[in-house]
Amino acid sequence: MKNDDKASISLKKIISISILFIFIMTVAVSATNIKVNNVKIILASGYEMNVLTSKKKVSEILDENHIILLEDEKVTPDLTSELSDNNTIKILKVTEEEIEFPEVIETSEEVTMEQILENYDTIIEKIVVEKVKIPYETITKNVATGSGAKQDKIVQYGVDGLKEVTYKVKYQNEKEIEKKEISSKVITKPVNKIVEVRNKQQVVSRSSTKTRYAGKWSYSESELDLLCAITAQECSSSYEGALAVITCACNRAESSRWRQNGTDPLSQYKAKGQFCYSIDNYWKRRLNGNYASYVKRAVVDALNGKRNHNYLSFRAAGYASGVNIGGNVYFNAM
Repeated sequence: MKNDDKASISLKKIISISILFIFIMTVAVSATNIKVNNVKIILASGYEMNVLTSKKKVSEILDENHIILLEDEKVTPDLTSELSDNNTIKILKVTEEEIEFPEVIETSEEVTMEQILENYDTIIEKIVVEKVKIPYETITKNVATGSGAKQDKIVQYGVDGLKEVTYKVKYQNEKEIEKKEISSKVITKPVNKIVEVRNKQQVVSRSSTKTRYAGKWSYSESELDLLCAITAQECSSSYEGALAVITCACNRAESSRWRQNGTDPLSQYKAKGQFCYSIDNYWKRRLNGNYASYVKRAVVDALNGKRNHNYLSFRAAGYASGVNIGGNVYFNAM
């Protein structure tokens, strides 16, 4: 190897060593300028740990060591502070006295019902008028004597009454939440059903097997329903109109001129070619109470002796001259 080559290599080594020395010195000087602290961290469990850090803020030191405060823990000094002179950070449990509760402010101001209702859905109040049935009562009278066989006889048929009741009703979300009665007015009083317990006897006539007493006819509930259905088919426009129809049948039952058809109104109704019973079957759809309450009241009143004319015949209005009652024209007086 030539002397020039050896000299060149030696020079390179010297330069490399010099650069490395300068780097080490630079790092050493920088380290002396950064202050590193030995910090003691005492956890809430009592465990102690010592860490070396150049950080000064408590929150940064905890973050650096991956320590997270729980909801029931606090730190001294607080997170925003810098290290104290003793280089110690304490993590403690929060006591119940230190827990902050929302402040309750008492007030003497009265809260009205209107203010309370404002927090709820709108309540609508209406006045409602309803018609309510007044049930009739059944009165039983014992007029029998001795120890012989007895039977029940209906002396007076019962009819429900009707009253008009006014209510104050409150609705919330279209649902009824309150209903109070304000007033009531009786439209028709109920007619009590009167039943007499009598000694059993049977009176039979040639034209009818119905029993008759005290000028009134006795029928079963089904027969009474049939009377009402026929009456309603002939006229159901009003009480007076219905009473006029049954009165006509009663007048015939009590007249010698029509005795051949029977001596009670139901027999007169069933006579061939006289009333709707034998002419068509439309009356059947009115059976089982399918008629207005005033129709039954009219029939019961007639059976109990009430009349509103003395005619024996009628036709639909417009087909004959006479007295118009409820849409039918009556003629041929007794």
